Amino acid sequence: MSSFSNYNFHGQKALVRVDFNVPLDEHFNITDDTRMRATIPTIKKILGDGGKVILMSHFGRPKGGPEDKYSLKHLVKHLYGLLNADGHEPATNVFFADDCIGEQAYITASMLRNGEVLLLENLRFYKEEEKGDTGFAEKLSKLGDVYVNDAFGTAHRAHASTAVIAQFFPADKKMFGLLMEGEVMSAEKVLHQSEKPFTAIIGGAKVSDKILIIENLLEKATDIIIGGGMAYTFMKARGGKIGNSLCEDDRLQTALDILEKAKQKNVSIHLPEDSVLADKFDANANTNISPSDAIPDGWMGLDIGPKAIGIFSEVIKKSKTILWNGPMGVFEMEKFQAGTKSVALAVADATASGAFSLVGGGDSVAAVNQFNLADKVSYVSTGGGAMLEYFEGKVLPGIAAIQNA
Repeated sequence: MSSFSNYNFHGQKALVRVDFNVPLDEHFNITDDTRMRATIPTIKKILGDGGKVILMSHFGRPKGGPEDKYSLKHLVKHLYGLLNADGHEPATNVFFADDCIGEQAYITASMLRNGEVLLLENLRFYKEEEKGDTGFAEKLSKLGDVYVNDAFGTAHRAHASTAVIAQFFPADKKMFGLLMEGEVMSAEKVLHQSEKPFTAIIGGAKVSDKILIIENLLEKATDIIIGGGMAYTFMKARGGKIGNSLCEDDRLQTALDILEKAKQKNVSIHLPEDSVLADKFDANANTNISPSDAIPDGWMGLDIGPKAIGIFSEVIKKSKTILWNGPMGVFEMEKFQAGTKSVALAVADATASGAFSLVGGGDSVAAVNQFNLADKVSYVSTGGGAMLEYFEGKVLPGIAAIQNA
């Protein structure tokens, strides 16, 4: 595997796997271009060297072949705007191939000049992409001289363009792009080079979604903070009364097992002492505060309370390494966002004091963006599912295909 930053792309056709699976409205306008923006530095480095860029991505879930609403042609204009936002002359040309393999794609790719970009049509118009078909991967590989994977969000999938394709390039012609490099380095720093105290903040609705990540972190972390709906499964497991709060009754023993394992490994698990209650799941619900293990019938916990905020913030501020995955409550509703916001601010404070903080998982990323704190943490991951699997200790095919070259 080569280092992307040290590689000279002059005169090379770089085949770059990106994640342009962005949300569109009914008029095909992009409503959130975060994923596209994230890959611009990689594209610009290749172009700056005097290379040519061929971009490939999946988009949506087309069923059985091409569909106009899943065509990547709808992204060309926006991509052109992003690449030419600095107003430098001459402008970067962006071409589109209405297939990702086949004669037209090969001809267009061969005619590219240094400094130009070609976007291929949606990879998932071929069922071979998701099947990880070797023949399809080989056809894609013929489009470029160098393979660059910059799609961390799909690194956990063994698809043709994310993992299988790498075998058709020699070790010095396959590499991570800048986005993927940053993701992998940040994740490895947390998992394998963490400075202690290491605090993992795990939130969200269900224990079942986070069992594997918690179990893996029991081997690494000194402190685990548990918030969100999943905290009430732990409360009930310990004999607490949780009213109408979210609870997975089939996971009560799992929660007890986690608490017992933590005790054996000397890991401190912090559950919220108190909760902000609501009499219904509604932005305008009546609210109250009570101990998290003494919630009256008819009430449900929708956020961590003021005591929990104080305790959690203290733990976070003493930390040297922080991983945050999942909110503390229903932060989309103003009445129930104080917990998530306070945790975000504590993570920002700890970072300012020298801690390394990694925020990942859709809701946590949405929270740091909502509270304008994304630039106050060390790294914000773009790959929800991929990051989760990485921290569960799984091997990600898209990473292994390049690292094990």
